[in-house]
Amino acid sequence: MAEPLPILLLAAGQSRRMRGRDKLLAPVDGQPLLRRMAERALAARLGPVLVALPIAPHPRYGVIDGLAITPVAVPDAAEGMSASLRRGLAALPPSAPAVMILLADLPDLTVDDLRSVAKAFDPKSKNMIWRGTSAGQPGHPVILSRALFPELSSLSGDTGAQPVLRRHKDRVALVPLPGDHAICDLDTPEAWTAWRSRHPE
Repeated sequence: MAEPLPILLLAAGQSRRMRGRDKLLAPVDGQPLLRRMAERALAARLGPVLVALPIAPHPRYGVIDGLAITPVAVPDAAEGMSASLRRGLAALPPSAPAVMILLADLPDLTVDDLRSVAKAFDPKSKNMIWRGTSAGQPGHPVILSRALFPELSSLSGDTGAQPVLRRHKDRVALVPLPGDHAICDLDTPEAWTAWRSRHPE
């Protein structure tokens, strides 16, 4: 039986580009975006779901209350995404063969999308990275092999995993996802307005 594949949902960012609003608390289909994404991660049934969060107290804890997830506090979240990766990787089960990194602000990603990328994952492959792609552009989610954990844990700043992805670009498998599911992120009020115009509730 294959080892469970943990999902690390990154939700510790400060929404700086939202000009005072918290994008992860914005409602989508009647619930905060963060809860919606956490529920989809759980529904994929790939493995344990960990959520990187700012230190408590913070409103984001309340919107995922009651879900079977493991919150991972990121006291150095102001450093950027690398801090969330370091804290999240340190909290993974020691038997995890890899981790799926999932951003919390990609509202079009579906349970089927997560499962499609997970299905492509093969720990025996020469590849070390599996990532969703839309319209020829690499996006999310991203599965990173355990062999990359030491490199990921040494990252700093707000570049996230990009330096590691570039370093191993010849060992990346791309998994096509429908539409722009893999690349549609909502970082600004303008992006939210445009997305809502295409997705009236």
